[in-house]
Amino acid sequence: MEPQSAIDIVGKFAQATFVTVQITLGAGLVAWLAAFAAGLCKLSEFRLVNWPVTAIVEAVRGTSCYVQLFWLYFVLPFIGVEISAMTVAILAIGLNVGCYGSEVVRSSILAVPRGLREAARALNMSHTQTMVNVVLPDAFPRMLPPMCNLMVDLLKITPLVSLVTIADLTFLGQIYRQEAGSPLQAFGILLVIYFLLSSLIIHGFRRAEIWASKGFEGTRG
Repeated sequence: MEPQSAIDIVGKFAQATFVTVQITLGAGLVAWLAAFAAGLCKLSEFRLVNWPVTAIVEAVRGTSCYVQLFWLYFVLPFIGVEISAMTVAILAIGLNVGCYGSEVVRSSILAVPRGLREAARALNMSHTQTMVNVVLPDAFPRMLPPMCNLMVDLLKITPLVSLVTIADLTFLGQIYRQEAGSPLQAFGILLVIYFLLSSLIIHGFRRAEIWASKGFEGTRG
């Protein structure tokens, strides 16, 4: 391989990696927001809030993210709603993962010891004060390990965005495989890059777990 050719390949993979990182960060933010919103709604005692959100979550979890991408990008324009490919990718993947994350949020909140809620009630705290100052600080560290797994899974499903014409990392790898005629080299590069990105996510969440645990210990102390 000539030096100039190698530089071009590195540049293309760097650009594709940047696209994948953009989608992962954007979809990750959407997933967290959707998970918290849906998780809290599923805990609501009001059926007009609980039931519709639960139905939507189950519908999203029960269908493929690939199909959701198709509908958002190719079907919505028929009813006058046009969204850019990047926005579709971020929303579809983020909402899909967020619906799975809603169960993490819900179960983590339910795992908070009842004694903490009763103590807050004894101090005449409102429901909102109890949730913000007592429940969520205890529940948040519990959420991080399963949410870390979901964020890694989110990274792994980003190759689906090629359906909506986005040249992500895997899409470029496929092109390089065809042009270079070397599947081993192409997928070897992809393996290393995805492994590094996954490792960064895992390391970040481990640091967040340490910080959250120390923070909660401080609030109890």
